[in-house]
Amino acid sequence: MYFKEDMKKFYLKSLGCKTNQIEGQLISQNLIENGFEKAGSISDADIYILNSCAVTSHAESQAIYLLGQAKRKNQNIKTVVCGCMCQTSKDKIKNADILLGNKEKLNISDFLEKDEVSDIFAQDDFEFHLLSETQSTRPSIKIQDGCDNRCAYCIIPYARGKSRSNKIENVIKQIECLGKKEIVLTGIHLGQWGQEWGLKLIDLLREIEKTDILRYRLGSLYVNEIDDELLNFLLKSKKFCPHFHLSLQSMCNKTLKNMNRKYKVEDVFNFIQKLKFKIPVYIGCDIIAGFPNESEEDFIETYNNLQKLNVSRIHVFPYSKREGTPAASMEGQIPENIKTDRVKSIMKLSGKLFDEFVKENLDIEHEFLFEKKSKKYNLNCGITRNYIKAYFTGEADLRNCVKNMKLKDAYKIDNKVF
Repeated sequence: MYFKEDMKKFYLKSLGCKTNQIEGQLISQNLIENGFEKAGSISDADIYILNSCAVTSHAESQAIYLLGQAKRKNQNIKTVVCGCMCQTSKDKIKNADILLGNKEKLNISDFLEKDEVSDIFAQDDFEFHLLSETQSTRPSIKIQDGCDNRCAYCIIPYARGKSRSNKIENVIKQIECLGKKEIVLTGIHLGQWGQEWGLKLIDLLREIEKTDILRYRLGSLYVNEIDDELLNFLLKSKKFCPHFHLSLQSMCNKTLKNMNRKYKVEDVFNFIQKLKFKIPVYIGCDIIAGFPNESEEDFIETYNNLQKLNVSRIHVFPYSKREGTPAASMEGQIPENIKTDRVKSIMKLSGKLFDEFVKENLDIEHEFLFEKKSKKYNLNCGITRNYIKAYFTGEADLRNCVKNMKLKDAYKIDNKVF
């Protein structure tokens, strides 16, 4: 047995996506319900739990570093690594007492005696666990897991398995249990929700619209999954926040084809042209810079198309080589220095585009949901429906309050003074 019965204090660190963060809360909840106690620091803990990410090689390196750091801070601490890295790269994890897979981690108190990493592709159904409470003002709710796509660069299907959907009644139960004013619907591949039952995402949204929720957002989507029926539904909704995060990865058709993405640049432009919300819609997107065989001309095409597209903000990542994916063995691997330069160029463009988006919103009266209050600076932090974070001065604590205010009256916007 790895752990003594009196080892009851745990310290948890979750890496990666919103889905992993939700699962981290469920891990913590499971342990507390089974008699464990959350420690305030690694030094004070008996058990260190690292809920890992495997989306990039950097995420894996970070996990290995944090694991070693925990041992350095507390030589007697017992370590558990769980999640995606255990599914895809467990041989790289050398300094852990126990390894647990994505299935096992959700029932972690049952698996603290030996390694247990089951075949994630053997899991056919979504495993629902009700999160009883959260400190978040705008919590994410996991509605889907896994992915049936095979993008050339992506290891995640091998970490998460096939697409599985949370039942409508479970999603509604979770929304009602938390009782928040806003929720964010998230998953590994959100657009695949309901496909195993012949349903579509709009079927779930219709039921969410019937609840008392004031606002909801959607996680990352592919443009070819937002059909006219769904878009028209969202355009008419009073609860949907005009905020899209598009999983684009490139704006060059040659690169998209090499990535095995199922849409074209023209599909992205066609979608954007259809957006006609009453207030300017926030459009975020993901871009991978330096994918194998991305020539300088291909990169410039992506850059210029992003300028024309006029998105609100770009999340850009250098291509990360993942063993076991088709892209890892492709010829035409891009040198790291070129990838770095391309990332910097797009980050600079992103900053310019976001500043323009904010200026477009300055004179508009927005509905703010306030998330937190900084006692040190007397600032209330709130977020608009179209995803602009702003800070307002004032003595009152507005946390969890909804107020209509003009953006130009804010002390600062997204850490900038406009």
